[in-house]
Amino acid sequence: MPPVTRQYHHGDLRPALLRAAVETIAETGPAAMSLREVARRAGVTHAAAAYHFGDKAGLLTAVAAEGYRMLGEALRDADPGFLELGVAYVRFAVSHRAHFEVMYRPELYRPDDADVREARAATAVLLYGSASPDSGRLAAGVAAWSLVHGLATLWLNGTLPERLGHDPEEITRVVAPHLRVPVSLRARAGGRQSDADEGNARQASGP
Repeated sequence: MPPVTRQYHHGDLRPALLRAAVETIAETGPAAMSLREVARRAGVTHAAAAYHFGDKAGLLTAVAAEGYRMLGEALRDADPGFLELGVAYVRFAVSHRAHFEVMYRPELYRPDDADVREARAATAVLLYGSASPDSGRLAAGVAAWSLVHGLATLWLNGTLPERLGHDPEEITRVVAPHLRVPVSLRARAGGRQSDADEGNARQASGP
């Protein structure tokens, strides 16, 4: 059946297409998504979708930029403490899987797009605790990011050991403290000692 053409007010079509794209990605994955299917789902013509995004890569670029902005908001809203920053990252990945899967597939979109670069840079400041981290802070930030990103990916793929439980946020609180977080990164949380800091102290006192 042909799509039912919907009437959108000026400025409403672009966000409607983004929502349709996220819904499609959630069902088929980003690689299988097509601009034509997104247009059909939104009830508009393929030409209307192409007018706003050009092609599939353009649409996925917009999804990636939106995802980085949403991740930045989630990290800014996280409870104080280094550990809770990681929990917020995992929470975002689990609750916004479609965005998460696009953001880290740069071969599918245009990673040098200005909106993507700006949103990604703002998120990096939150992850590293600085816009210009020194080599030590950068390495520590990447280590922490790798842990929570890998944890989120393993959860989404259903490959974590069942003994850890079924709550990704609680799993993060159990696993993340095993990363030894430098004082420079812990200070990012305003000097407040988090559960992660306590875990680091316990870990450091072990064998």
